[in-house]
Amino acid sequence: MDLGLSGKVVIVTGGASNLGRAITLGFAHEGARVVIADIDDAQSKKVEKEAPSGTITARHTDVTDWKSVTSMVEYVKSAMGDIDILVNCAGWTIDRLFLEKPRSEWEREIAIDLWGFINSVRAVLDTMVERRYGRIVSIGSDAGRMGEWREAVYSGTKASVIAMSKAIAREVGKYGITLNVVCPGLIPGSPQTTGTESMWSGDQATKFTPDVLEKAAKAYPLRRVGTPEDVVPAVLLLASDRASYITGQTLSVSGGYTMI
Repeated sequence: MDLGLSGKVVIVTGGASNLGRAITLGFAHEGARVVIADIDDAQSKKVEKEAPSGTITARHTDVTDWKSVTSMVEYVKSAMGDIDILVNCAGWTIDRLFLEKPRSEWEREIAIDLWGFINSVRAVLDTMVERRYGRIVSIGSDAGRMGEWREAVYSGTKASVIAMSKAIAREVGKYGITLNVVCPGLIPGSPQTTGTESMWSGDQATKFTPDVLEKAAKAYPLRRVGTPEDVVPAVLLLASDRASYITGQTLSVSGGYTMI
């Protein structure tokens, strides 16, 4: 199926690594013009070289900083024209029991996973409203749908992304703008395991060993954990005009881990 994404201007926050990288490349291979909005400049440059020349552009962006986000959006508008699609993929967490997590981790999760969403959505909405067109797809998490052990604050931020996407979808639907959320389960390489910057450090470095992942897979009806590439088709579809009558929805791409 031709999704009609060729030539579309797409912003992918957190688009340099893992799930974000897979989404970026997915759009590029569909012929879209993609801007990676990420703090990891070196990794962004690597991804630029993985796709056909000129399809991917990197722009240093800290999604927790309003000025950084608006500067990125203004750059995209001036360099590439109208913004068609925003994918909110920047994310970060470290799994710990709520009683054991330091406040610094709570604050970072909220800054990236919630404020990153708010900043990015607000920054693109004016131009989308003016054009009466836009597609916003945000990466949520099944943790935000059901609450997940050792992910209390992260679950809260992703639940907020889901609820806010619905609320904003109600406000801007009259302008031809859709907002939807894709919720992965455990996907090595997704925000749950690496995120905007690696969480595989210290006592986390050995958490997702092959043995751990094998045990985790048993909780999934499909008996495997996912890959970033499993999630990309859902994002591409919801970002396309093939899904123009879908808005305010949450889709789990999680091997059946949640059935809501």
